[in-house]
Amino acid sequence: MTRTATAAAPLTVSTRILDDPGAVLRHTLPDAPLAFVRGGDGIVGIGEALRFEFSGPGRMRDAAAVWRSIVERAVVDDPVQLRGSGLVAFGAFAFADDSAASSVLIVPRVVVGRRRGKAWLTAVDTTVDPAPLAFTRTSVPVPHVGPHLSVAFAPGAIDEDAYAASVAEAVRRITAGAAEKVVLARDLVGTLPPRADRRALLLDLAEAYPQCVTFAVDGLVGATPETLARTDGTRLTARVLAGSAARGTDAVSDRAAAEALAASAKDVSEHAFAIRSLVDALRPLATDLRVDAEPFRLQLPNLWHLASDVQATLPVGTTSLDVADALHPTAAVAGTPTDVAVRLVAELEGVDRGRYAGPVGWLGASGDGEWMLALRSAEIGADGSVRAWAGAGIVGESDPAREVAETALKFRPIRDALA
Repeated sequence: MTRTATAAAPLTVSTRILDDPGAVLRHTLPDAPLAFVRGGDGIVGIGEALRFEFSGPGRMRDAAAVWRSIVERAVVDDPVQLRGSGLVAFGAFAFADDSAASSVLIVPRVVVGRRRGKAWLTAVDTTVDPAPLAFTRTSVPVPHVGPHLSVAFAPGAIDEDAYAASVAEAVRRITAGAAEKVVLARDLVGTLPPRADRRALLLDLAEAYPQCVTFAVDGLVGATPETLARTDGTRLTARVLAGSAARGTDAVSDRAAAEALAASAKDVSEHAFAIRSLVDALRPLATDLRVDAEPFRLQLPNLWHLASDVQATLPVGTTSLDVADALHPTAAVAGTPTDVAVRLVAELEGVDRGRYAGPVGWLGASGDGEWMLALRSAEIGADGSVRAWAGAGIVGESDPAREVAETALKFRPIRDALA
């Protein structure tokens, strides 16, 4: 673990009511956005008051321990008392234990938030004996955002032919009994134009996919529909997505696509693996587990998904990051059995996923927060390089050509926003 500020540094956190700031995504930095927004509500960060980096199998446990130490020494003045006000940190974690990508926890210098019709501003001061904020309410100008971004994508380390071949090999391994399900992904690469305002990408994603979480943490950006863990006190909720189909071109074909998905033995089986994986991971940690009796069909602009919601009760003192650590990686992003699937992913993809399909989200001083799976996403490097990922769940009945087509559909959020 590395850090840019010591755990003993002073930390004073002050939250104040904010007049209507407009779209909160406009208020983050154009070249280093921090954001977690769904349907216009959420939080964005400006700058870094504290930054911690982690790696290895204990990356999320280490981050949870660091967070507890930060909370213990922080002085928080938060009269707003809404979810996301007060002390918060944004985080993004690598998919694999042996990934070369850094996992990060970032406390912004300033947070702008909106929830349930109220807005707020949080300032984080790391100086010794800071002067108290004199104001109880403030306003901020609405920043100008640069033009829509355009990127020409090309195949990355795994092109369509290589992906189809890896799917065929996964089917062979599954048929031979090595695993029940393996989630394989492929990548596309491109480059942002010079001095690109990355907020334009976030605004486009948020407008096109309002039911998803638009996120940005340390260069990882996307719009994901899948909740890994959301905690509110001792209450845990999660949403599992597995099994998908393209939307129809009209009302009749769209209805037929949704009905075919619900009747697909391949997709229902894939979904069952994902649910079983999540429930098995939760049992040692939570009680009163409740799962939807049947998956429902979740409608997104480009896809139908089979989805199930899970609820459970957590022990007092369990943070959202503790839960994310216990659940990751799920069958929805790795496969079943988990240990075998993770090895097959590494072998058949042959490339480091980085933070794709890892947990991305935020948590507050109480430990409550929300962690999503970093799907429909891309990593943007300091040099403007863009690497987008999309994957599909492979089972014994999978067809390589269909899985290539499914990944093409899942690239659409990023490709369209950067078209």
